[in-house]
Amino acid sequence: MNDAPRIRSARWPEQEQIAAVVAEALHTSPLAAWLVPEPTIRVKVLTGVAKIWLEHAIFFGDIQVTDDLSAAAVGFNRYRDLPPPPNYDDRLTVAAGAHAQQFTLLDTLLTQARTTEAHYHLAVLAVTPAGKRRGLDTSMLAHHEARLDRTDLPSWTETLTGTPAMYQRHGYQPRPQVALPDGPVIATLRRNPRPRRDAWPVNAAALATQSTPARNAR
Repeated sequence: MNDAPRIRSARWPEQEQIAAVVAEALHTSPLAAWLVPEPTIRVKVLTGVAKIWLEHAIFFGDIQVTDDLSAAAVGFNRYRDLPPPPNYDDRLTVAAGAHAQQFTLLDTLLTQARTTEAHYHLAVLAVTPAGKRRGLDTSMLAHHEARLDRTDLPSWTETLTGTPAMYQRHGYQPRPQVALPDGPVIATLRRNPRPRRDAWPVNAAALATQSTPARNAR
């Protein structure tokens, strides 16, 4: 029996639940401990900050989730420089309190390391522990790459250095690492698209259709 999860676009009212998934997936990681050293408030802070970026992704990218909301992929279409979330500094201070500067530093360092070419930025791949046991991290990444291959757009992502092997199996290649001050090392990775062979006739036909009216208009 095929028990592969259905993966779909997130809905606006699901942001709170997805933020909880992101926090649950990240809160035991070295990165989360660097961002929020106090374990008693870590999940709350991560959830609050995640909500800011989830809202931003809905407008400037997309969020893919499993139907049971046990996994989420959050990404941004970076065809150009993107603006920060509205009132970001104030909202970050409310969400993270004294730890806001850590999130700001992380964003600054990752932005400096990120490619400047047009690309899709897979900012977060979050899977609950139960979802990982079901292999949902691999399923989400395979779904993500299939979507990108239809757009012919390179992808960029960041992950802790202990986990990039899964990304490399899906075509990501290592780029320079980012060492956080007194913290973990972040691996950056880039992936070239792999257009399907059967997509070329479709693209060619589309181009021919688009060019016909221009010829007739002369």
